[in-house]
Amino acid sequence: MGTVTPRSVLRYETWTIQPDREPDAEPVLYAMQCAVDGETSPTSKDFAEPQNWVLRHCGQNPSHHTYREIITRPWRAWRRT
Repeated sequence: MGTVTPRSVLRYETWTIQPDREPDAEPVLYAMQCAVDGETSPTSKDFAEPQNWVLRHCGQNPSHHTYREIITRPWRAWRRT
């Protein structure tokens, strides 16, 4: 009796991704981060709130001029047939 070797079957599939816009998707969230001291605004569904935080933060810290926008956007992936 010979040696039995396991065989593998590989199946290549095409996947795609896109932003999740389904009704039950998580919301898109926004925040801003000060690049000088790393302080971060509260996260909000409305971009105006982090933007207002930046204006308050730079008013309290006149030398802080650089900020990062942080966007958390839900995505979904599925196999294309």
